[in-house]
Amino acid sequence: MPGENLSRDEARERAALLSVEGYEVSLDLRSAVGGTDAGPRTFRSVTTIRFRSAEPGAATFADLIAPSVTAVSLNGRDLDPGAVFDGTRILLEDLAEDNELVVDAQCAYSRTGEGMHRFVDPEDGEVYLYTQYEPADSRRVFANFEQPDLKAPFRFEVRALEGWVVWSNGVGELADGVWKFAETKPISTYITAFVAGPYHYVTDSYERVFEDGTRLEIPLGAMCRKGLARHFDSDDVFLVTKQGLDFFHDNFDYPYPFGKYDQAFVPEYNLGAMENPGLVTFREEFIFRGRVTQASYERRANVILHEMAHMWFGDLVTMVWWDDLWLKESFADFMGTFSMVEATRFTNGWITFANNRKSWAYRADQLPSTHPITADIRDLEDAKLNFDGITYAKGASVLKQLVAYVGRDAFLEGARRYFKRHAYGNTQLGDLLSVLEETSGRDMATWSRSWLQTTGVNSLTPQVILSAEGRVTELAILQEAAESHPELRPHRVAVGLYRRSPDGAVERYARAEVDVEGPRTIVGELVGTEAPDLVLVNDDDLTYCKIRFDEGSLAALRDGLGDITDPLARALCWSALWNLTRDALMPARDFIDLVLRFAGRETDIGVLQMLHAWANSALTHYAAPEWRGEGGRLLAEGALRELRLTEPGSQHQLTWARFFAAVASGEADLQLLQGLLEGTAKIDGLEVDQELRWAFLEPLAAHGVADEGAIAAELARDDTASGKRHQVRCLAARPSAAVKAQAWASVVESDSLSNALVEATIAGFAQSSHRELTAPYASKYFEVIERVWGERSIQIGMDVVKGLFPSLQDSRETLEAADAWLAAHGAAAPALRRLVLEARDDLARVLRGQACDVGTVD
Repeated sequence: MPGENLSRDEARERAALLSVEGYEVSLDLRSAVGGTDAGPRTFRSVTTIRFRSAEPGAATFADLIAPSVTAVSLNGRDLDPGAVFDGTRILLEDLAEDNELVVDAQCAYSRTGEGMHRFVDPEDGEVYLYTQYEPADSRRVFANFEQPDLKAPFRFEVRALEGWVVWSNGVGELADGVWKFAETKPISTYITAFVAGPYHYVTDSYERVFEDGTRLEIPLGAMCRKGLARHFDSDDVFLVTKQGLDFFHDNFDYPYPFGKYDQAFVPEYNLGAMENPGLVTFREEFIFRGRVTQASYERRANVILHEMAHMWFGDLVTMVWWDDLWLKESFADFMGTFSMVEATRFTNGWITFANNRKSWAYRADQLPSTHPITADIRDLEDAKLNFDGITYAKGASVLKQLVAYVGRDAFLEGARRYFKRHAYGNTQLGDLLSVLEETSGRDMATWSRSWLQTTGVNSLTPQVILSAEGRVTELAILQEAAESHPELRPHRVAVGLYRRSPDGAVERYARAEVDVEGPRTIVGELVGTEAPDLVLVNDDDLTYCKIRFDEGSLAALRDGLGDITDPLARALCWSALWNLTRDALMPARDFIDLVLRFAGRETDIGVLQMLHAWANSALTHYAAPEWRGEGGRLLAEGALRELRLTEPGSQHQLTWARFFAAVASGEADLQLLQGLLEGTAKIDGLEVDQELRWAFLEPLAAHGVADEGAIAAELARDDTASGKRHQVRCLAARPSAAVKAQAWASVVESDSLSNALVEATIAGFAQSSHRELTAPYASKYFEVIERVWGERSIQIGMDVVKGLFPSLQDSRETLEAADAWLAAHGAAAPALRRLVLEARDDLARVLRGQACDVGTVD
């Protein structure tokens, strides 16, 4: 029988054969504490599944990934575990019409964030457990039919240590040492969940009275490790939660259907969050140990609301198979920002969406692995890799345009009908399109073919013809597509005309909306207007496209980008300029020059943080190698200048301090960082808290200023789980061949590190200033990745293959090595080949960018 990688065809066959009536799952988690870690640490898992078969006498299989199975019985008939269990599947033959399967297994605790993750807090020795399943890891915890369209109600019970609390999807009660949970609604296996341990837990409640007098009460809870309790601002978490519940009840006309609403912030989490109904899990980094900017609070609010949107899009109504993953992720990504802007204090969320989220989509949509929003997902490995910028950010961008296309009211009415029509069921693309056609009267099939079933991103460029008197006689929008993805799409766009006012501000003075069709579209409404300094196509960010500029507009941006008063327009211009840089149409040093001249005037803190990230990427990857030293010196000088000029104690000052640390390399800069750590130097208003101390220590370690003793001393100050991750990263960042060898071996040759420490080690290993030190590992990478992929879990495999690709060996030789590996490994796992192909494409883009930058050398 095949292994872990369930195919779509197998899932279809099983769904046609089976219907699941219910699960009863009993776990004994008392083994989480005590004993030794020699061999896999396991827990007992007993599962009873009641299901029907459409074909009595047929055969199928149940899913289970476990070190051992003690007993299996089907319809009262004992089966030999050695004969029916192969490590990933349980063979079930001679099915009856009504069936009962009982599986008694020893399942393994995880250190990779997949299945039942076990974490030991180094601060106090406490053990914490949580589960993470998507797309298919509930089978690591209990036997089941692991596919989204075999929904069923679940009854869970858990034995745990005395003093522990256990949470699951339903309300739990402790009786005679056993936690028993209320039966769930029919849900998919991948959104069942457990959290167990001595978590710090706080409660609140949400109430709403509907127009018919019905009262809805939702118990709210939030939890984190005890070591983070002093940092946990649960009041703000609950505030956003209640605002989100108000918004979704106002707009969805379907009461929250899953009873309670707990939110668990858990350690060593691979994702941002997961939408388990009644028990949403988040990475604990959303609890801020030090001072952060409003962008961090906005990001957390967005994720809270994204997961809440899933309660309807994804949990109540679920896709049949992972092909239609977008039916939940694109909608949740869009609704997260939509609800945040309308219901919370973060009213500038669409600026972040345009500047940050869409940049993820633009990158993904230009990779050779790009795919339609409705993707072709052959199996679970494909599914794992498709939680990407297409499914999330491009899908959300397209939905934003859909709202402009059909209208807000029609869109929301379509959602309401969709929930009521398909509650607790599974859907495909056509199910959603049909309700949107009903509510909007639009031809959704044509729209879908253009936007959901094609690939690539279009570029829109303005073309302006002026009269002798300086007025617009014609303004056209030119639409282009890449040769590899030549689809031209319909776009609803706003075109904004901007000019400099007498007081120096660059402001919009004319705007027109138009439907762009084909390669050239005339914007007739703007004929006769005064000549603009800047033409901004896709003003207000209505569509999904790459914005280009005519020569006059580009010159205006070079002269006065910081003078644009509208923050969204400014963000769109920055994003467009970064796309030009990545596309080798603007030299990296020109982009860095724009950042140095204008970033200090940026008012939106999220945009500023993106500019810092882009400038660092431009220097590290796209700048000509011979200019990197000069470019790094200029960035460090500029960052320090802005750090000293910015308002003391402001979030902008904090952001510039972090950027200065990221680009510091000169002796004087490193001395300043060391002085700030030791307290011998001071910048007025800058509080160097523990998180900022680690941010300063890493470059000191990377440049050989801070040794192992200094790093150990810092860990002694911050002997916590977070501190341990920082320490591991700093240790791997030291400029030593022996250090790099040890870091490589700890990740590639050993599986002893947890997922969080694998991530930290890779981040420390791959320092941009250590190109010579890491050069020997380029060839080693291609020698080991297939073995690593085969031996490790898919999450760790992804971390290693992506994180250790020799992107800093940015030469034609590395590109050829990647090509040679791809040519010689045609039979390698498709998901592995995709990751290498994507990294190879990024490297080719980098080399084109460097060639563009070289062209500017005198």
